[in-house]
Amino acid sequence: MILAEMTWKEVEALSRDTIVVIPTGSIEQHGPFLPTATDTLIATAVTAVVEKQVSDQVMVTPTIWLGASGHHLPFAGTLSASVTGYVETLTSTIQSLAKHRFHRFLIINGHGGNNEPNGITLRQIKEQNPNLTLGHRGYYQFAEQVIAETLEGSIKGIQHACEAEVSLMLHLYPEKVRKDLIRDDGLRPVTPVQSLVKGWDEISEEGSFGFATLGTAEKGKRIFDACVEGIVNEIEAIHAGVVYRGIF
Repeated sequence: MILAEMTWKEVEALSRDTIVVIPTGSIEQHGPFLPTATDTLIATAVTAVVEKQVSDQVMVTPTIWLGASGHHLPFAGTLSASVTGYVETLTSTIQSLAKHRFHRFLIINGHGGNNEPNGITLRQIKEQNPNLTLGHRGYYQFAEQVIAETLEGSIKGIQHACEAEVSLMLHLYPEKVRKDLIRDDGLRPVTPVQSLVKGWDEISEEGSFGFATLGTAEKGKRIFDACVEGIVNEIEAIHAGVVYRGIF
């Protein structure tokens, strides 16, 4: 079920065990060859296919497209909420539907910069509403093994406008990819430093990071299908009811 297409009475009639799925993305630069809406487009597409497979178990909200993207602001066209503003938007979305007695929420994220704010948001809401079931995860995290097996470059996970994202966009929206401008990019520190917070202009020449030239539509389909399968499995498990038992 898709919230934006429903009337209020149709929503009111839903079982309150319905899982509210909230896609989150961004509008930010993705190098010279992918559109600024890449994260939003992919998260929305993945969630749309998931909804078709488990439509009786979920209600999907519109994608929250204004992400926490301050680290990309040096590049033109990036739009960013403050972290506080993003958290407030996500909090208000959940609280609105919790007021209507929905109690299961799953965020499907498409933008790395939203990961920490998503986690902070849900921790704060859980402290105030311990009876809510709350979860968040990047769509790509449901298929990490398939992604690692599929990618040819030495980077075996999703980065930014990389082999994986180019592959996904070539599969989903090939007409939006500037194929003649695809290039590999990314800067690594000479010293083995891993703890620093960096702006994207400090680690990339033109905004991307990874082996984008290795992207193909065939890889994108394999990754996309694996992400959908992983999310569907997660939703079915949550819908059936999560039970905990001792580890011994």
